[in-house]
Amino acid sequence: MNRIGFDNDLYIKTQSEKIAERISNFGGKLYLEFGGKLFDDYHASRVLPGFKPDSKLQMLRKMREDVEIILVINAGDIESNKIRSDIGISYDRDVLRLIDLFRSMDFYVGGVVIGQFNGQPSARAFGKRLKASDIRVYYHYRIEGYPLNVDHIVSEEGFGKNEYIETTRPLVVITAPGPGSGKMATCLSQLYHDYRRGISAGYAKFETFPIWNLPLKHPVNLAYEAATADLNDVNMIDPYHYDAYGVPAVNYNRDVEIFPVLRSIFEMITNGNCPYKSPTDMGVNMVGNCIVDNDIVSAAAKGEIIRRYFKALCEKRNGRGEQSTIDQLELLMRQAEVTVNDRQVVKAALERSAEMNDTPAVAIELPDGRIVTGKTSDLLGPASAALLNALKALEGMERCVHLIEPEAIEPIQKLKTGYLGGHNPRLHSDEVLVALSISAARSEIANRAMERLSDLRGCEAHSTVILSRVDADVYRRLGINLTCEPHYHTQSLYHK
Repeated sequence: MNRIGFDNDLYIKTQSEKIAERISNFGGKLYLEFGGKLFDDYHASRVLPGFKPDSKLQMLRKMREDVEIILVINAGDIESNKIRSDIGISYDRDVLRLIDLFRSMDFYVGGVVIGQFNGQPSARAFGKRLKASDIRVYYHYRIEGYPLNVDHIVSEEGFGKNEYIETTRPLVVITAPGPGSGKMATCLSQLYHDYRRGISAGYAKFETFPIWNLPLKHPVNLAYEAATADLNDVNMIDPYHYDAYGVPAVNYNRDVEIFPVLRSIFEMITNGNCPYKSPTDMGVNMVGNCIVDNDIVSAAAKGEIIRRYFKALCEKRNGRGEQSTIDQLELLMRQAEVTVNDRQVVKAALERSAEMNDTPAVAIELPDGRIVTGKTSDLLGPASAALLNALKALEGMERCVHLIEPEAIEPIQKLKTGYLGGHNPRLHSDEVLVALSISAARSEIANRAMERLSDLRGCEAHSTVILSRVDADVYRRLGINLTCEPHYHTQSLYHK
């Protein structure tokens, strides 16, 4: 575990150089559609060991004085209170979070575009809230026939109705809290308005995955398909790129399908000049050039496919997923030649549970390959027990050592059940960590265990039952890659 297969420093250097080159190609102004996550691309860090979750942000910092950031959010997503599943907050709240994060790193945030606007009350209220905080807001409207009715789109009744974003810097990064927010439409709308103002500008697309210069069925590209299985994204050889250059390049179905339309829009905006011969041409992605150990990234990507499979099983159990997604992931597992048995913590957790008469259990694989487990007890839930046992193992302590004395746990249980109306007296992971931090103030062994928490980042874990949201969230924040069997310990219909 924790072996490096990706050169992060090389990536930051070459990626920033590539973007600067593209800006120059368009005469000094580029709208860059930024797909994926800027701050916290944990998918990339899992499948490309060595890639840091904020690598793309660090890359942009190298050219910060030239960067202006515009965030885009779909009005329909505000109205439906769409949730970003990886961090559990709504898209509109994530826009606020992202603005704060960008500003904390001294990036200039030029404003927020509310796209697909059609008078939605929640979207209007969100725009008013942004304006009250001195954030510029631009409304882009629903265009009838988008994206196929090119004549209407590239007209005063199409892009022409959108509010023009006044930008001042050479690189305008268009980003969003999630897919389907309208980033590409925002870029093209700006090109339309710029060309009518006599401003020379260009458009490019930044997508980390699929990696265009890896084989179509490379595990890293298969892992991307696994991550987007619920969106029906499929990797494919870019036929336009092959026709133009005779070189195979990997793209995905939506970009390939929309390219003829995008080319037509480009030609209408620029009076017949489309700078790109293929959807792959539009990209500036240098990730594939920075892989330094193919075996390491391949193994990591295969592990990600298995994790996505377990996630899909659990989502279906909770009524949020479809069998078709599971079927697609099973196909991808066969293509990658992996099964759930390749995930070592799965077998360990199930065996531990069977030994204890099907008591819920969690297994954690440590950086050196050792596996520790934890089970449900009168005091602790399985996630909490496994966490403490992992810290003991990392510090070389015996499992019988008490990092937290039982007398310290009992008052917390009394608070939960006696005063806060809870029914489960067992401590969740967050409560155990609070108790451990209190113990660390007067116990050397507890303090030593606390100091090993950072060593859990990148570890693998599996639970024999679906864990509570709080336990899963703690594992996520610790950087532990958690999967669960798709059922609960009880037959209750309501689970916290």
